Amino acid sequence: MKREGNDIVFQVVNYIIFGIFALICVYPFYYIVINTISANDLVDKGKIVFFPRGIHFSNYVDMLQRNGIARSAVVSVLRTVLGTGLSVLGASYMAFCFTKQKMWAKKFWYRFVVVTMYFSAGMIPVYLNIKMLGLLDTFWVYIIPGMFPVYNMILVKTFMESIPPSLEESAEIDGAGFLTRYFRIALPLSLPIIATVALFSMVGQWNSFMDTLLYIRDYNLYTLQYILYEYLNESESLAQMAQEGMDMSNAAQNMTPTSMRLTITVIVTLPIMLVYPFMQRYFVEGIMIGAVKG
Repeated sequence: MKREGNDIVFQVVNYIIFGIFALICVYPFYYIVINTISANDLVDKGKIVFFPRGIHFSNYVDMLQRNGIARSAVVSVLRTVLGTGLSVLGASYMAFCFTKQKMWAKKFWYRFVVVTMYFSAGMIPVYLNIKMLGLLDTFWVYIIPGMFPVYNMILVKTFMESIPPSLEESAEIDGAGFLTRYFRIALPLSLPIIATVALFSMVGQWNSFMDTLLYIRDYNLYTLQYILYEYLNESESLAQMAQEGMDMSNAAQNMTPTSMRLTITVIVTLPIMLVYPFMQRYFVEGIMIGAVKG
């Protein structure tokens, strides 16, 4: 009985500690969300802490109706979907090749690839390389440079090395070629780590704005993150212009620099947060197995 009592106390303490930890993790985003839907004049005064007051959604309506938002959202979605797919394919295929003992000079090529993860030519040489490849002001500048992520390749390679070789040997005896073994055996069995690196790539593609800043001058190719980044930098002047064109008696819904920054934060963060729960199971399993060794 005494042991059961100790177990109950231990569980209660655990629930309290992890409950507090979960609250600390969730509250910042909750705070941002309630401030985006509360009266903007109260938000500016710091009076919204736990519960929303004067609920309205004009901040989101105003931001989503701004010039370029819809078009840039399409560009961001396309680069995220296509970039993630090709990145996962490139990393997994490269990893599959490096798991083969028959690969010519495997150790040399593996080290040659891995060293690029630690050393970069620098911003100017990379820019010149992108220019010589004819990728400036093209959609493919978002896709091609990130098609073979080395870190993701290492994770996938480690996972694939745990697949029993007998499966591929049996398939090879039955006449399966290299690509058949890759698509029919290696990829399906590596689904947990594939989901993990896909999530890494998805977050990177969705949040990226530096490549737009450096390589894109065509307004039609601007990503959502870059457009919002510009709005964020100009939030003071944009909010002032918005207020000048609105009825000042409706101060609760007139956008302010603070409400604009908070709304942009939610718009950028929410899509990834909606995707993550569906991939969490694979993500946890994949990262635990794939990161055991390099």
